[in-house]
Amino acid sequence: MKTVETNSQTERAARVAAIQAALREAGLDGWLFYDFRKSDPLAYRILQLHMHNITSRRWCYYVPSEGEPVKIVHTIEREKLDTLPGRKLVYLPWQQLHAALGEALTGKGEGASGGQAKRVAMQYSPENAIPYLARVDAGMIELVRSFGVEPVTSADLVQMFEAVWTPAQKRTHDEAANKIHQIIMDAFAEVARRIRADVPTTEYDIQQFIVQRYEDENMTCDGDHPIVSVNANSANPHYGPTADVHAPVKRGDFILFDVWAKLQEPEAVYADQTWTGYIGETVPEEHERIFQIVRAGRDAAIRFVEESVAAGREIRGAEVDDVCRNRIVEAGYGAQFLHRTGHSIGEEVHGNGANIDNLETRDSRRLIPRTCFSIEPGIYLEGNFGVRSEVDMYIGDGTAEVTGQPIQTEVMAILKEQ
Repeated sequence: MKTVETNSQTERAARVAAIQAALREAGLDGWLFYDFRKSDPLAYRILQLHMHNITSRRWCYYVPSEGEPVKIVHTIEREKLDTLPGRKLVYLPWQQLHAALGEALTGKGEGASGGQAKRVAMQYSPENAIPYLARVDAGMIELVRSFGVEPVTSADLVQMFEAVWTPAQKRTHDEAANKIHQIIMDAFAEVARRIRADVPTTEYDIQQFIVQRYEDENMTCDGDHPIVSVNANSANPHYGPTADVHAPVKRGDFILFDVWAKLQEPEAVYADQTWTGYIGETVPEEHERIFQIVRAGRDAAIRFVEESVAAGREIRGAEVDDVCRNRIVEAGYGAQFLHRTGHSIGEEVHGNGANIDNLETRDSRRLIPRTCFSIEPGIYLEGNFGVRSEVDMYIGDGTAEVTGQPIQTEVMAILKEQ
């Protein structure tokens, strides 16, 4: 999964060859990339194009399962796709754009090769089932269909070229996961130190402590700061303190840390973990009871993934969500589980692979080798407190693992003598 534009003709040819092999395996005739004013960032990432170049006109890049790709570019941006292999068609009036696209897809016209395409992958999601992937407008879908071609979703293809990690990226994740675990432990210790010393403390203070620890460890969260929330604020899954809006942190408070970051090096990928604690020597029974329900859902999902991968069974993101969610529904808290079970993780903390989701969307994408995702169920008791427990899972070749060990098994009693 590279995001930089390469200079090697060999590398570019290898990328196209890999795309064509994937198309043949999927039984598709081609993959049509289409962009207008950077409407499809996935195309830039998969094709290893720079995002910063001027792009004010429509362009297409058609990769057939066999044969030479076709580049379709506007005359004032005719160099746009020069880093990619293939035959170039330059258009000016819109009629030439339509004609060039038809030529590429039907195999007709001067210099055309290949035959009529029937099924072509695009960044399209039927019924908008996976909105993260839906980058092509309805009008372009209509235009492609007018050539006798049926667009099909590129969902699983995108995963192969966008969500799969290299061994080097797995290393950056493992290092980040271990560092995040230690930073969370340090944050609990900082809360304890401040409370014992009677130092006035806020959620924002602890958040900034974590941000400083990122800097100490040469990590970044790309400016999106971690969640530190106490009591009723923890019942809001996306609450985050700011310098102006925050709550005090006191003895007897329940506190949640959601911490994500990656190493500051090229192509590094994220790690993302959530822990909860109680600022006291012992944890109240109700907080621990809710945590154990959340833990049961989390661990059921982990076991399902581990056992399925070991058995060679194909599983999809929505299935894992069901396994986790059913445990929480059975405990009577389904209505308080307000979000999907997990998300893809990559160079962005919310990556472009399969999400663990059958609530907000039905994510039917397969969980494929060398990809990573979070498992993070939660129960949110509005006006009271919320519990979330988040771990990251990585699927290897025939194995699945939870990174960032050890994972949380009970609410942390922050003031308990260790």
